[in-house]
Amino acid sequence: MSTDEPRRVHFQSPEYLVERLDAIAELMGTDRTDLLVEAIRAYIDEQADSDAFQQRVATAFYEGELEFETVKQLVGAEHAQRLRLLKADLEGEPFDIAAPADTDIYDGDAVTTDER
Repeated sequence: MSTDEPRRVHFQSPEYLVERLDAIAELMGTDRTDLLVEAIRAYIDEQADSDAFQQRVATAFYEGELEFETVKQLVGAEHAQRLRLLKADLEGEPFDIAAPADTDIYDGDAVTTDER
């Protein structure tokens, strides 16, 4: 389960990007970490809203490559729930429901054809 507790992450970046980031942080009166966290948040939000990304997540989920909890983190709980319901529907057997006997589903005369 995700929390808002900070987690230390270490990665390498080209020096020129770090220098630019530090210059922006100084200009904005903030620090490098705050800028990186905001940039990551914006990127994730942009991806999550992308139709192509959502389709990629759905395909991976339907093919069993992603678990539901991961899908929920990637596209949000509501969208993930819709995907889970659709997947269950797609994997299920079709309903065997007979047409109602007391209702004229054609609303009048039915037209038939002998073409084959």
